Amino acid sequence: MQPIETLLSNYGSSHQNATNKLIHWLCVPAIMFSLLGILYAAPFPFLSEKTWYFNWAAIVLSAALVYYFRLSKPMFLGFLLIGILTLLGNHALALSVGDGTNMVNYSLSIFALAWVGQFIGHKIEGKKPSFLEDIQYLLIGPAWLMQFIFKKIGIKY
Repeated sequence: MQPIETLLSNYGSSHQNATNKLIHWLCVPAIMFSLLGILYAAPFPFLSEKTWYFNWAAIVLSAALVYYFRLSKPMFLGFLLIGILTLLGNHALALSVGDGTNMVNYSLSIFALAWVGQFIGHKIEGKKPSFLEDIQYLLIGPAWLMQFIFKKIGIKY
């Protein structure tokens, strides 16, 4: 596994344009939230009622957290917090719109719009999205944003 600094630097090289960066600040969290929303809405075997912490979204998030743990302990802790908040947000959304078709429709709409935004940002940037070269950059995108937060508050990652 490449060091986190290398991955963040490589990802950052195709995210230099200010407009593209702004689009990423909006769209990456939206993609994360909506993807977990789609997974949350998926039927979960053996449970009559889902909890915020036991559903398909939580399982997939746990796998991503293993990746972040191997990459950087501070990033892992940051994403643990973000992940819990995202799961709670999706749980609240499911309670308000229903844990079925409405949840999927909202999440798919956000997901699609956010990806359109991402591709517009890369068109403006004039560079292809990093994940087209290496799929792990789908997980590095959120970490790239997190690094700016960490730098701002003085946390070494």
